[in-house]
Amino acid sequence: MTETRAAPTPEAKQPPKSPRRRAREFALQGLYQWRVGGADEAAIEAHLPELEGYKKADQELCRTLVRGVLRLRESLEGQLAEALDRPFAELSPIEANILLMATYELTQFPETPYRVIINEAIELAKSFGGTDGHRYVNGVLDKMAARLRSTEVEARRKQK
Repeated sequence: MTETRAAPTPEAKQPPKSPRRRAREFALQGLYQWRVGGADEAAIEAHLPELEGYKKADQELCRTLVRGVLRLRESLEGQLAEALDRPFAELSPIEANILLMATYELTQFPETPYRVIINEAIELAKSFGGTDGHRYVNGVLDKMAARLRSTEVEARRKQK
């Protein structure tokens, strides 16, 4: 008798998401509510606990990202402007928020390696953004890291 086995699904091969990855996903959703729906910080934070899986996220990181991006958005947009090929307002809401979050992390979380921040942003763009949005996010953040984390970027280049 021959046993038939189903092919593994892509989900089965995926390792479980880390609490920090989940935090970034929920922060992105909250920032999307702000950018598209006009929700303020209080409304976003009130809604987040209602989302499925939020309890498995690093909730402190999520709140820190949402609050920090909202507080520093003008400064972050100004820093990003130099690395963009178009006005910030013309970016899709998803890519714009991913870039804001990653730039916030690059400037406010020096203990997190820049490559981790960029890779997390790319994964968010692959999951939530447009078809080639991850490539755009990668290119912009490479420029941002070279400017904001020049010592770290140079040290990595010398290791190669």
